[in-house]
Amino acid sequence: MSQRQFFGTDGIRGTVGQFPITPDFVLTLGHAVGRVLRRAHTGTGRPTVLIGKDTRISGYMLESALEAGFSSAGIDVLLSGPLPTPGVAYLTRALRLDLGVVISASHNPYADNGIKFFSAQGEKLPDAWELEVEALLGQPAQWADSAALGKARRLDDAQGRYIEFCKASFSTDLSLKGLRIVVDAAHGAAYQVAPNVLHELGAEVVAIGCAPDGYNINAGHGATAPRALIESVRKHGAHYGVALDGDADRVLLVDATGRLYNGDELLYVMVADRLRQGQAVPGVVGTLMTNLGVEQALARRGVPLVRAKVGDRYVLEELVARGWLLGGEGSGHLLALDRHTTGDGMVSALQVLQATMRSGQTLAELLADVQLFPQTLINVRLQPGQDWRQNARLAAEQASLTQELADTGRILIRASGTEPLLRVMVEARDAAVAQTSAERLAAAAQAG
Repeated sequence: MSQRQFFGTDGIRGTVGQFPITPDFVLTLGHAVGRVLRRAHTGTGRPTVLIGKDTRISGYMLESALEAGFSSAGIDVLLSGPLPTPGVAYLTRALRLDLGVVISASHNPYADNGIKFFSAQGEKLPDAWELEVEALLGQPAQWADSAALGKARRLDDAQGRYIEFCKASFSTDLSLKGLRIVVDAAHGAAYQVAPNVLHELGAEVVAIGCAPDGYNINAGHGATAPRALIESVRKHGAHYGVALDGDADRVLLVDATGRLYNGDELLYVMVADRLRQGQAVPGVVGTLMTNLGVEQALARRGVPLVRAKVGDRYVLEELVARGWLLGGEGSGHLLALDRHTTGDGMVSALQVLQATMRSGQTLAELLADVQLFPQTLINVRLQPGQDWRQNARLAAEQASLTQELADTGRILIRASGTEPLLRVMVEARDAAVAQTSAERLAAAAQAG
């Protein structure tokens, strides 16, 4: 299969004003995607796409370019305005549309942006579809004439519809009454949705990171900068804090003491809650970075963990292949495929809060059986053309440490997909052992 030139693991992403995140390319992209849709369209009328976005200033420009590209290919367009990525996936499926499009660079700073797509079923599209689009990007445009141009209109109450979807994922015999919850939307796409969902389920809500200005998305707030949430939870005497990222597809939680819980821990809580309800959990999908302590805790409950490559796309692929429902990453990308077709920060937060309400236990109590292993990660810069796999000293050091650690730790060495870096990670029951082991490996990698 040919290699993709523009599409990465999560759509097309880059710095605004630099190729390919420029209005001319994005118009061409919309036109090419529109042609692919028209080829596959078998129904009556024109295909229809939904375009949502986060709160970056560049979203207006890219939205207009995409709209023009789709229209020029004879595709009708619905515009939702700011809406979480999982909200676009949901509405694409619920409204029986042909495609969902999200303009977002997720947790990146405001100067970046990107485009990602969802199928009519609200799922990420396969490599073959992306390759078909890329093939058309290199061909001359086929502009529709005036009579065949697509139309565009605003979708009324897109946020309200998605709010109801989120609420429906929470058990109808429970509420959040009695809880004070701080929610941090990272000045991103969920700045209106997240506070309303929690409020309508009964919580007393304190909202921070919910005042976007086009430039402050992810800046000092949200899942990638949880310090503001931790401080706010303590200041307001809240029971919990919920941190989303800029497009609200990932989540981290904070408890009343200010302790931060990562995605690995939240995934365990979701699994344990299902088991307490008598539901079968045949297995869980994590990634190469999933904490060994979580894997061992799941094993004690009879639930195997399979590791996929880093990236929620690969977690999803593994879940679908195995017919399993639950998976996720430590970064907070969590998947519950019986609740949604894609990772959803708000829905995942509600699954965890539901577990606390149903059990009457705090997050700390629900995670009493999980002892996370300390991790040390060292980035080693690679020289141009350097093949770390041929480093005999590194291989020998890895073999020696693997034997020393046995079942008390593990080693992960992988090349970065975006930078000339080798990522060396050691996980061990003892933090000092993890640190010294990672340093030994890094020294061997640098000497190679």
